[in-house]
Amino acid sequence: MTFEPADSGPAPLPDRVPLYGPAFAADPASVYELLRRYGPVAPVELAPGIPATLVTSYEYALEVLRDADTFPKDARRWQRSVPSDCPVLPLMQYRPTANLTDGAVHDRLRQAVSESLAQVDVEALRGHVEQSAELLIDRFGAEGAADLRTRYALPLPLLVFNRLCGVPAALGDRLVAGMSAMMDGGADAENANRDLAQAVAELVALKRREPGADVVSWLMAHPARLNDEEMAHQIVMLLGTVTEPEQNLIINTLRLLLADDRFAGDLSGGSLAVQDALDEILWSDPPIANYGITYPVKDVDFAGVRLPADQPVVVSYAAANTDPSITRGDRTGNRAHLAFSAGDHTCAAKGQARLIASVAIEKLLDRLPDMRLAVPAEELTWRTGWVHRALVELPVVFPPSQPAEPAPAVRDDRFIAAPVPAGSAVPSGPPPGASAAGGPRSFWGPLARRRRGGDS
Repeated sequence: MTFEPADSGPAPLPDRVPLYGPAFAADPASVYELLRRYGPVAPVELAPGIPATLVTSYEYALEVLRDADTFPKDARRWQRSVPSDCPVLPLMQYRPTANLTDGAVHDRLRQAVSESLAQVDVEALRGHVEQSAELLIDRFGAEGAADLRTRYALPLPLLVFNRLCGVPAALGDRLVAGMSAMMDGGADAENANRDLAQAVAELVALKRREPGADVVSWLMAHPARLNDEEMAHQIVMLLGTVTEPEQNLIINTLRLLLADDRFAGDLSGGSLAVQDALDEILWSDPPIANYGITYPVKDVDFAGVRLPADQPVVVSYAAANTDPSITRGDRTGNRAHLAFSAGDHTCAAKGQARLIASVAIEKLLDRLPDMRLAVPAEELTWRTGWVHRALVELPVVFPPSQPAEPAPAVRDDRFIAAPVPAGSAVPSGPPPGASAAGGPRSFWGPLARRRRGGDS
């Protein structure tokens, strides 16, 4: 594979540009600017000795994401060529999931996941996010200072995931710890993958015994009849969607709201300011920066470069979104970004993801309107890893706030759907006695019952 720079530039270009380590984490925009000198695609290293091609052009990223015949998702041929202790292998290896397969297999899994998520009631989800947000804010509000990542943005998606999927809290902690370590891509990735697999297997066994009114149980009951292995891998995919990217979306948007003069002067601006900030982050600093990995089955001439068969072609959502050829003019309200991917593998939970983030941020700003950063924005540090865009912490200070109401005792079953008796069929519609107009508030009901303005 031969890369020639698109322009001579002020200095020679390296053979490959590393996407790992603190330098990339601290300033990925400068790295993307360097990579654009190669043209629409560029040679990178995902880990020492692990080469890949990164797509930095919006136009060519769409071409890759929409052409599954040329750029399929199956990593099995590639993974035979890397050592078993490769730090990015747990993140990139083949899994039979809706986002890592193509063709009939993808269609079957995607339908099962999409139709299970479609049973989530939007207003009940909103209510649970609000309840979880209140609980977390009450825990630190009187202290006058907090790290919003560890005290708020990290635990809140976990509470929501536990509730959506019927996961006991302790098991949920193990799931998120494994996923976070894999996303960081460090030396512990292999052990994290093993721990994650064990925790997911326990969850699958639990839901086989005790199905409930939750996404995992609905997925098990779907006519696609997923086996235990398929169930485990879909759970990993859902976990990766709901927890790690969600905390980054929340925390990156809060950073923008607190640090950018366009927003920081009026945090009481309400939903409109939050929606504008979310759009800005999804364009300029998406929580999943580089993914959409594909593996051409044969050598491909693409964007003026010969791409070798079975070697990773990674889509840089962050670089494509900030491609100079598309960044002219005002993008307010424009949601053609690639933060949720595109084509057949567009994120199936993007509506829920945006709703969770917007409600979480609005609730925090409502409770702590005079919040400000505890350190200058330029002193904030970023977690290493080429996939995500994630802060290490977001320290803030604020006038102490009293709890909105007495904080309830935390119990594992607080976030678990009521179980269905063992051996019973998992229902596919509202429970007896409930209706769209009333009845007990739960996650039952059509996804699109009603949305507030700005939610996607």
